[in-house]
Amino acid sequence: MSTEAALPPLGVRQRGPVVSGTRCILIRHGESTANALGVAGGLVGDRGLTELGRLQARALMARLVQSGEFREVSHIYYSTMPRARETAAIVRDAYTHELELLEHPNIDELRVGDGDGLTWAEFAERFDVPDWDVDPHLPNAPGGESLLGFYERATTALTEISLRHPEGTVFVVCHGGFIEQATKWVLGLDPGKRMQQRIEHCSLTEIEVRPGSLRLLRFNDQTPLPEL
Repeated sequence: MSTEAALPPLGVRQRGPVVSGTRCILIRHGESTANALGVAGGLVGDRGLTELGRLQARALMARLVQSGEFREVSHIYYSTMPRARETAAIVRDAYTHELELLEHPNIDELRVGDGDGLTWAEFAERFDVPDWDVDPHLPNAPGGESLLGFYERATTALTEISLRHPEGTVFVVCHGGFIEQATKWVLGLDPGKRMQQRIEHCSLTEIEVRPGSLRLLRFNDQTPLPEL
């Protein structure tokens, strides 16, 4: 029988144990100029947050202040993209304790190689864009990344971060595609398949990483924007 008298026996229980591993709070950045213009947004195409993107980040910051969520967070990791760096700096203002900001080289969005800065229409016209439903090993452009390469990079980065912070709580300010790879990893889905779910700007997706165990604790948790 369960040692927790209020819960069903272990053999039929659906509820998981109390969180005891590393809590990685994955935050998608606010809307970027690349998002708004339909541009492949590597370091060239990124061009930072739009006014809406900054509003989204400030709304999330205000929510964290009001709710007191994640008071124990110790570090904010952010990708090399300006849109993630700007979002991380705004979120940092929700906390009064020392909270270290750390750039991480491997939590950026799907890498687009020579397509960086092109509109997606130009990208599709210039390159022989692969069909990942047929072969997820193929790169998306010269110097770009394959779907399986992206998955491997994302999961390796999250494993590394969790090993740095056993039983800690960290923010990872990253990208929609990165969060998709993390979700597949946690749910044990095929790395070569695309989920194509909605991951909104400045949403929260929380995963727990423990030795031999991964759990999805929340997904695409959005903060409503204030009425203008």
